[in-house]
Amino acid sequence: MNRRRAIHSLCCAALAVTAVSLSSSLLAAEPVKIGFLVKQAEEPWFQTEWAFAEKAGKDKGFTVIKIAVPDGEKTLSAIDSLAANGAKGFVICPPDVGLGPAIVAKAKANGLKVMTVDDRFVDANGKFMEDVPYLGMAAFEVGEKQGAAMATEAKNRGWDWKETYAVINTFNELDTGKKRTDGSAKALEAAGLPKEHILYTAQKTLDVPGSMDATNSALVKLPGGAKNLIIGGMNDNTVLGGVRATESAGFTATNVIGIGINGTDAIGELKKPNSGFFGSMLPSPHIEGYNTAAMMYEWVTTGKEPPKYTAMDEVTLITRKNFQEELTKIGLWN
Repeated sequence: MNRRRAIHSLCCAALAVTAVSLSSSLLAAEPVKIGFLVKQAEEPWFQTEWAFAEKAGKDKGFTVIKIAVPDGEKTLSAIDSLAANGAKGFVICPPDVGLGPAIVAKAKANGLKVMTVDDRFVDANGKFMEDVPYLGMAAFEVGEKQGAAMATEAKNRGWDWKETYAVINTFNELDTGKKRTDGSAKALEAAGLPKEHILYTAQKTLDVPGSMDATNSALVKLPGGAKNLIIGGMNDNTVLGGVRATESAGFTATNVIGIGINGTDAIGELKKPNSGFFGSMLPSPHIEGYNTAAMMYEWVTTGKEPPKYTAMDEVTLITRKNFQEELTKIGLWN
């Protein structure tokens, strides 16, 4: 009888060990999940980030949960949803950078790691939350490349700096915007454009009408000898509006050079055969999507936290000659 009991106990123990082993194997086989939250899921930029985040997942063996978060309520709800679905962390481009403290608190409550892409969190005082890992464009450096590209095209056209002026539409309330336009102006000066030939004009709104109004206010200040114009701004729309203003003021496309930043908002304009809008500095959403997803995966699996700031200054000048080819390369051409 004792022998039977002993055998029975051994069998039970063996079954228990086997069950635990199988359970551990199943848990180990379950893929790591991370979230990727974006503010405007319908935009080609974010569609590309998602696509390459998923590519990183396929390459490294993790699952990406994609969620659109157009407002604060949906953002906080999405974080709860990620936790309920077993995610370990998430990458986010927030609908409002001022949501940073609430997002971090919600992530912490759910035991999730968080890093930002494109737009950096700010605290209640409007200061960057530098303790949260962030990957985004190196604003000043990208601005410098924008300014250098405008100067190069002016030289290609044989413009005389004595007859050339630049109108820079600014939005200094946004740190990223100020750095971009500061960098652009610095590059124009370095290329030989006299400092007094650069006119700064503040925008009230970051859209085409806002930049049209700002540029119009600067155009009336131009001297009679102003023959050629360079139009700058922090993104495509701030330059597009400026170009529209020059058209209304009687400047022809051959005497205007406008180069934006972002690329995706310039496609319609670049499809036109002729315009003072010469091109745009196209960033790298494919690299940003892939790298942030890979960084988050490494963080949740190995504990290696991403750098507090990863600066991306890889941009490509797209013009009427190459924009379709360059956009096709990264999945932004429709």
